[in-house]
Amino acid sequence: MEKQWYVVNTYSGHENKVKEKLEMRAESMDMQDYIFRVVIPEEKVVEIKDGVTKEKTKKMFPGYIIVEMIMTDEAWYIVRNTPGVTGFIGSSGKGAKPTPLQPDEVDKILGNMGISRMDVEADLEVGTKVKIIAGPFNGMFGKIDSVDLSNQKVMLNVDLFGQETSVEVELNQIQKA
Repeated sequence: MEKQWYVVNTYSGHENKVKEKLEMRAESMDMQDYIFRVVIPEEKVVEIKDGVTKEKTKKMFPGYIIVEMIMTDEAWYIVRNTPGVTGFIGSSGKGAKPTPLQPDEVDKILGNMGISRMDVEADLEVGTKVKIIAGPFNGMFGKIDSVDLSNQKVMLNVDLFGQETSVEVELNQIQKA
């Protein structure tokens, strides 16, 4: 089983409370190995009102949060039964587990927030093998040579025509192999 992102429906306006409660429950029930990150999709919006420019944070999808988790029965139960959660998106009901978001959907949502789908501290170590999932080197595998978090890029050593070559790839174009 691998960790994937799921959309969780909450009462509108309760996203922050649900995020806090879910993180607390994951910790108190020792589920940090199954429930990883809880994110409220938000974006910064510039509003001009009466000639005054203000930057506000606006929820991209009011009433929804996204959760990175490994879908086990126990993890599914904990998320579903967190106060304020009304269910998962992509579940037909009747006890059926939900469908995870596609990687490109996750990249789009997290990219708007300036976050990477990869858990940078855990996944991006020098020497880690990754698969390139977008761009000119799509489908190739490489090992991380260096990480540039400020520019959201990594240098990889890939095998090009039998020769190890260094290539620069954006964080949202790779996944852990």
